[in-house]
Amino acid sequence: MEVQFNSKLPNTGTTIFSVMSALAKEHNAINLSQGFPNFDCDPRLQKLVTRYMGLGQNQYAPMPGLPRLRQQIAKKVARLYQNDIDPNTEITITAGATQAIYTAISAFIRPEDQVIIIEPAYDSYRPSVELNKGMAVPYELSAPDYKIDWDHFKKLMNIRTKMIIINTPQNPSASILSAQDMEQLEKLTADTDIIVLSDEVYEHILFDKESHESVLKYPGLYQRSMAVFSFGKTYHITGWKIGYCIGPAYLMKEFRKVHQFNVFSVNTPMQHALADFLEFPFPYEGLSAYYQKKRNLFVDALESSRFKVIPSTGTYFQLADYSEISDAPDTEFVKQLTIEHGVAAIPVSVFYSSKKQEKVIRFCFAKTDDLLRKAGQLLQKI
Repeated sequence: MEVQFNSKLPNTGTTIFSVMSALAKEHNAINLSQGFPNFDCDPRLQKLVTRYMGLGQNQYAPMPGLPRLRQQIAKKVARLYQNDIDPNTEITITAGATQAIYTAISAFIRPEDQVIIIEPAYDSYRPSVELNKGMAVPYELSAPDYKIDWDHFKKLMNIRTKMIIINTPQNPSASILSAQDMEQLEKLTADTDIIVLSDEVYEHILFDKESHESVLKYPGLYQRSMAVFSFGKTYHITGWKIGYCIGPAYLMKEFRKVHQFNVFSVNTPMQHALADFLEFPFPYEGLSAYYQKKRNLFVDALESSRFKVIPSTGTYFQLADYSEISDAPDTEFVKQLTIEHGVAAIPVSVFYSSKKQEKVIRFCFAKTDDLLRKAGQLLQKI
């Protein structure tokens, strides 16, 4: 006899990412659906991990993370964002960015608290809010520009709003928040008790000479913000599941209370390796140029197809409008694309609570050039 219970996530099933990857494998299609590179990380980084394993650094790390890794992060933040944060009290190393996001939500959201989520949004935000009995309040962006109307946004805010989640550069839209956007957010949240959870995992992947506007650059915002970052996205090590969270000491104190019980600490040899790796002259520099070449290669192929390209300003994702190709809903179209044409993508409607249909799909171009060329050739034939 099965145990009877009420699901805490009754409307959640297998993610579209798992579905599309399985479909791509079944039909031997090129998988441009899930957001991870198909190439390896820097060999130096691998050797450093092996070195520290050999040196016996295989036991628990300190709960907040290795002090020297946090010190390296603090140096980077000072250089990039002119913010002299305290590595002892304002940085915590996490088991990937998703854990940091969940932990931040768990630390601050109570039953019936409202959390404004800017959609289309990374799919972990809403379930994390709901598991903590909060209420997710979506603010919908629209193709092709995915810009925020702050006057409209303000109307969603009320006394029950306890958190706003932002993501820049944004997955899946590949848009960014500008300095003006950050100033508007700073102004709107001033004199409130709203916490800003800022997902900045693609901080080093911006194109066409755009710059990353982090909450760390805005003193008024930083004092109410938890900012989340990912080593996986920056150094092609998504499988290592290691990131970090930065926030003012009074917020980080609460974050760590939850962190110590849902993870406690993060893998030790990899922290040592990353601390060493960050001593090299700015190893994240050049990442934007590297991915911009891949974006341009893929976009050139799409512009010779019937897809309409939507500008990608950051991340390693490219959106495309297929309205001139098919009237099918995007969830059906990506399945047809995989089965009949050999390329797997993700429907953008799944990133909206309302399942908003705009006939837009997402491709990941964090792939080798030969794979992108092959995918482009297949897409040109549709």
